[in-house]
Amino acid sequence: MPARFDAALGGDPRTDRIVPPSGFTARLTLLTAASMTFLAVFALALSVAAGRMAERWDAALAQTATVRISAPQAQMDTQTRAVLEVLRTTPGVGAARQIPDDEQRALLEPWFGPDLPLESLPLPRLVEITETGAGLDAESLRLRLAAEAPGAVLDDHTRWRQPLVRAASHLRLLGWLSIVLIGATMAAMIALASHAALSANARVIEVLRLVGARDTFIARAFVRRFTRRAVAGAALGTAAGMLAVALLPGDGEAGGVLAGLGFRGVDWLLPLALPLVAGGVAFVATRATAMRVLRGIS
Repeated sequence: MPARFDAALGGDPRTDRIVPPSGFTARLTLLTAASMTFLAVFALALSVAAGRMAERWDAALAQTATVRISAPQAQMDTQTRAVLEVLRTTPGVGAARQIPDDEQRALLEPWFGPDLPLESLPLPRLVEITETGAGLDAESLRLRLAAEAPGAVLDDHTRWRQPLVRAASHLRLLGWLSIVLIGATMAAMIALASHAALSANARVIEVLRLVGARDTFIARAFVRRFTRRAVAGAALGTAAGMLAVALLPGDGEAGGVLAGLGFRGVDWLLPLALPLVAGGVAFVATRATAMRVLRGIS
């Protein structure tokens, strides 16, 4: 396959005279390759960002836990001290701190507004736990808390972490599936364009056969021209897509769901492979179509 691909791009330049240099098929191939590759850049950015998001959520939630203390007001301070003492002597707990009221208010503000009367509401007291690398034994800690502070409930974020990570992983898979569908669509459109070009040049092909040209020589001419058109169009689409992704809001900007969608560091090298992939798709699609059509031309 690589040898054939090189031959398609670097074969005898005189074979290009068989294929019309412009017209409907040329514009269709360039437009298809450019537009499909442009969309593939966004699908690739979505997949990369989803993978990065899954890793970040998993890392952030895997090393944290929360103890919620719900007790009568008269017992709240006593149970809070008991919880902190239990956590201080629990293996796997790197740090534990009581979340102050102003931080709780900030957490609730997006849901209830800035004027929430926190002091008049029977809100639980929260203790934030940061785990060590070894982690903690959640079940053992729950038993100790039940004995020392009956109003304390441990939340190790498992029920939040797993669905979030699973959703991000599915989003990454959707991005790769989109790239596959984009490639299949591009292959179908290029096959259609090459079929039209071959059919339009049926008389020329018959003359070439009369002078001794083999079908492989004729097919190579069409493969060469259509592969180069696809690579050129894909290069334009990739450049436009990378520019569009670069203009998306960053993590620190007010971009809503678009914030963080894009490439980071060496991830910017990934879209550069798309023109080569598009060339490979065009090579396979055009060669298969050319050989099939040539067999049908008497």
